[in-house]
Amino acid sequence: DLRMNDIMKRLTIVSTIFIPLTFLVGVWGMNFKIMPELEWEYGYFFAWGLMITLGIIVASYFKKKRY
Repeated sequence: DLRMNDIMKRLTIVSTIFIPLTFLVGVWGMNFKIMPELEWEYGYFFAWGLMITLGIIVASYFKKKRY
């Protein structure tokens, strides 16, 4: 039971990290015609930077809480 709880806790952390990233990818993956990031030269790099930063923030939050 303790091992299964540890595995479930790790899976919860991984899914919590990837849920906001999946949302952002889903929004940017839609074929909207009017999106500021599409016309901006660094929009692609901004999207990657935002997703990486968000993932690091969520992971560091869990590490700080010792979860």
